[in-house]
Amino acid sequence: MAQKAIREFDAKSILAKHWDKYFPNFTYAYETVMVKNGPGLREAAIDHAWLNDKKLVAKPDMLFGKRGKNGLVLFKDQKPGDVSLVKAADWIDSKAKEKQEVYFSFDGETPSGNPSVDYLTHFIVEPFTPHEQAEEYYISATVVGDDDVLYMSAEGGMEVEEGWEEKVTEVSFKITESEDEIAAKIKANIPADVADKDKAAFAEFAIGFFKAYRELNFAYLEINPFVMQGKKIELLDMVAKLDDTAGFLMANAWGDVEYPTSFGMEEKSPEVLAIEDADSKTGASLKLTLLKPDARIWTMVAGGGASVVYADTIADLAGIEDLANYGEYSGGPTTGETKFYAETLLDLMTRKKDAEGREKILIIGGAIANFTDVAKTFTGIIQAFEEYQDKMKEIGMKIYVRRGGPNYEKGLKDIKEAADRMGLWIDVYGPETHVTDIVRMAVEA
Repeated sequence: MAQKAIREFDAKSILAKHWDKYFPNFTYAYETVMVKNGPGLREAAIDHAWLNDKKLVAKPDMLFGKRGKNGLVLFKDQKPGDVSLVKAADWIDSKAKEKQEVYFSFDGETPSGNPSVDYLTHFIVEPFTPHEQAEEYYISATVVGDDDVLYMSAEGGMEVEEGWEEKVTEVSFKITESEDEIAAKIKANIPADVADKDKAAFAEFAIGFFKAYRELNFAYLEINPFVMQGKKIELLDMVAKLDDTAGFLMANAWGDVEYPTSFGMEEKSPEVLAIEDADSKTGASLKLTLLKPDARIWTMVAGGGASVVYADTIADLAGIEDLANYGEYSGGPTTGETKFYAETLLDLMTRKKDAEGREKILIIGGAIANFTDVAKTFTGIIQAFEEYQDKMKEIGMKIYVRRGGPNYEKGLKDIKEAADRMGLWIDVYGPETHVTDIVRMAVEA
């Protein structure tokens, strides 16, 4: 499972879109907007009248928590009083114009560790929900090993993490358990601190929540807190990750979801975003992380586990400063998908010669595939070679190949013959060679 974090706005939008299916007996107003600045909020008020009429809450929506403790939540109980549209817009502009320091952990009320520093670029604005502390609850679900685990608590808010073992009830579910079995187990494990009058409603909401988590392919889903007032629900704060390997199946269910860069992290390059987009549209796995685009050694590795092994071996033998990228292609990608992935790497790799005048190295590696047709994927790589052969020769490149699996003999033969025909330097090995021996060969050469 590949987990990708999404914004709170998108998480609430997905749940709201399917609300009636999973929570038919509960109401949820879903009055939520996402803006980048004060003028954007004022413009949103044209189509969302409640922004003019209601008391508001504003906060950043940039994949980090502890927003309250970082002083980055504007709400009614703060002086000088209720938050109007004007106050929210001015506050957003004040926070967006300068870089903010954000701490991700606190020792009591004191920030711990070094802060991340960056600009705030996205904000979520919603109506303020008057409620009592006793009406706040916590719920989340995620994958632990082979099971899904549901976490429930009668206490929500920033302090739920303190005394987690005493406050939170954990319930595990096998993938084989039926809906009736799941419902029965949830009802039997409602936290004891939930008021008797609310236990039935809490159980009903938890059952719908867990079903939504599974069927909508969330990898992690947390609401902390949600407010339950009878059958009226308000989702005050949400954190979510999607199983992006299901993206091509869930396009309609999820809608136009963004996978943003976390606060304090560098923005992703267009090439990485292009691979992510291709990955979201296939049942295969296409991953790319750029570490140092000017570095000498590039990898095109089949398999997530193998990609870790190759990266570690390169770091050990050559030094991490020589490793340009990290990623994988696996899960039986088509010839076209493999060609696109290889072309993206070659385009990045051939933009500059090595600063020290050395030949660049491309390692096409992997373990022994279970079901991926090696010849088919190598056809895509050969087609990419044909497009970039002149640039590859111009910068000086050596190609090392090690692969096994279905049809690997033909794949190795085809790529060797094609490279020889194009005048590219290549060394090819099958499964008789240790999986990372080509790294040693490349570094020693």
